[in-house]
Amino acid sequence: MDILNNHSLKPYNTFGIDVSTKYFVEAKSVGEIKSALEFARENTLPLMLFSGGSNMLLTHDFDGLVLKLNLKGIEVVLEEEDFVEVKVKSGENWHEFVQWTLQNDFGGLENLSLIPGNAGTAPIQNIGAYGVEVKDSMTELSALEISTGNIREFTNAECKFGYRDSVFKNEFKNQFIITDVSFQLTKRNHQLRTEYGAIQAELDKLNIQNPTIQDISRAVINIRQSKLPDPKEIGNSGSFFKNPVISKSEFEEIQKKHPEISAYPSGNEVKLAAGWLIEKAGWKGKRFGDAGVHEKQALVLVNYGNATGQEIYDLSQRIVDDVYEKFGINLEREVNIL
Repeated sequence: MDILNNHSLKPYNTFGIDVSTKYFVEAKSVGEIKSALEFARENTLPLMLFSGGSNMLLTHDFDGLVLKLNLKGIEVVLEEEDFVEVKVKSGENWHEFVQWTLQNDFGGLENLSLIPGNAGTAPIQNIGAYGVEVKDSMTELSALEISTGNIREFTNAECKFGYRDSVFKNEFKNQFIITDVSFQLTKRNHQLRTEYGAIQAELDKLNIQNPTIQDISRAVINIRQSKLPDPKEIGNSGSFFKNPVISKSEFEEIQKKHPEISAYPSGNEVKLAAGWLIEKAGWKGKRFGDAGVHEKQALVLVNYGNATGQEIYDLSQRIVDDVYEKFGINLEREVNIL
């Protein structure tokens, strides 16, 4: 295990923010994770975990140990006539894992194609897109408790999943390191979800009448690539804000003033499209130095080159304040802020 000093974190975060950490370790096994944790304890260092670096905004240097998780491996652990259970290590790239499932004709994750990040952080955020979330197919996960070094198994229910939420963002925040995640996927009679967003329209454009799970993935990839910038070309962290959820009565009041508002009713609650609110407030495509709002998707804040994390954060705060002033809606950031 190599411990690096005063190491730049620019290659490890998708915003491309150039800050550094006092110590840096890349762990490729549970044993190396435990060794890194012991080093942090012995030297009384604050600890920060890195996975894919796609859901964070770094605003300053870190005077501690950054532990980069790089556990690799995918395996089928149980196979039945209709279902298969697949275990993926936390350091596997999420999109590459989804493509692996599709190559094996395993269904359930196709709508989650091209989401940035690694498999280990997917449950923390309960990532979701186009009507599907991680919680829909995740069965269990293994996590190392930072304080003891013990491995604990969590069932789906024990993760307490919510909208972009889980127990790992609340009562167990910063207490566990996820090492692997298991999913139950279909081998046949796949349940296709084409009703959300522009999936059906994209399938029609591709002249696909009876889509396969691979077709769904292709449609999702096309849609995302048409709207979202590639972090390799323009620094970004995907969706910067959560879609706010409000009561039906609150929605009806807003709808009176803005009948064209984009929303998704669910029972007594309504999920609003944060991107619509930001665009309607006039922020889409705005640029301030190298910090800006993407020209095709107002939900995405971008680093055009040399923006600092603080500049991007300040821009996000201006958007939050303006949307509240115009709509009375509080936007919540989806990314983690250092």
